[in-house]
Amino acid sequence: MANNNGLKPSPALDHIWREFCAQLAEAGEVLARPSSPLNDIDQAEGLRYLSRLARTSLNMMVDSADPDFPRLFLLCDDKLKIGADNPDNLYQQCVVNPSRTYRITGKRNSVPYFSIGSKANRYAIDGTMASTGELEFDDMEFGPDGSFEIIASCTPQPGNWLPMADDSSLLIVRQTFNDKNTEVAADVKVERIGDGPAVPDILTAEKIRQQLQASAAWVRGTANTFADWSEMFQQTPNQIHEKEQAFFQTAGGDPNIWYGHLYFDLAADEALELRFTPPPCRMWNFQIDNWWMESLDHVHQKVWVNNTQVQYEADGSVVLVCAEQDKGYGNWIDLAGHRQGTGLLRWIGAQQYPVPECRVVKVK
Repeated sequence: MANNNGLKPSPALDHIWREFCAQLAEAGEVLARPSSPLNDIDQAEGLRYLSRLARTSLNMMVDSADPDFPRLFLLCDDKLKIGADNPDNLYQQCVVNPSRTYRITGKRNSVPYFSIGSKANRYAIDGTMASTGELEFDDMEFGPDGSFEIIASCTPQPGNWLPMADDSSLLIVRQTFNDKNTEVAADVKVERIGDGPAVPDILTAEKIRQQLQASAAWVRGTANTFADWSEMFQQTPNQIHEKEQAFFQTAGGDPNIWYGHLYFDLAADEALELRFTPPPCRMWNFQIDNWWMESLDHVHQKVWVNNTQVQYEADGSVVLVCAEQDKGYGNWIDLAGHRQGTGLLRWIGAQQYPVPECRVVKVK
């Protein structure tokens, strides 16, 4: 018999782990949806996608789940990809409790766009992540050295205040770059202030059971949410799907951004061409994603373009050509082996929202 060294004895808890694994396995149903593509690349990427969701959900729901000791972590990076993640972005988030007050401190450095939002995360319930408060660089006051302090709370505060609501559960930081290689991300630190425990609680079996169940539910809810989106975009193939922007805001979108999603479906001898004239705006970009709405490998392949990278036509318009190989005109976006998938155009800080003209063209 194992020696418990005076601690309360407990039965083996392998059943909790087995329950978690069974619940996590249910997320695999997304691979067998009637609409899901049944080819090797998309199914293989779907399996990898579920493994990535499991990895980030365990980080969020287990290791970073204590709102009294907020842990700012990367939600997406060059491998973790969710919901048409922006290749030009750095996404950070932490779990919060609306009954607490938080101080966010940092230094702006040279990143051109920074926003922080409080969110009610319901991905595991109904696929939404409603905004409960938003703040960005243009709304903020800074010290002479670019330093800043933000208070996040349900009660209004002087200075830089990020509102929270009774159901706020996350803070999400978006940093958007023209060039990640030359611009420096803002330094950001989050801490709980005021009432609360001095040290984290000792872990219990019931607590970890709840965290594992929440993690499995989040994986399943997130996978199905964006599979639903892909199915919706499939209704209007090879063109921008003109959905009301309020829909994307309730899924966690930034209210300063206009989102133009599309679904592409191309034969082996076809490419997708987009033509548009960008409106006056702070930034814009376009990216190709897979069917699971993951950005493609933007580290090694040219699967996106932004306003600082693009070559403009003489009249100020832009031509994008999404194809397997560079066709020698416009701005090439690499399909990276995909014949079906999704894509996204963003206007950031625009007052007008032109919809690109999209057409399928034959290629040699």
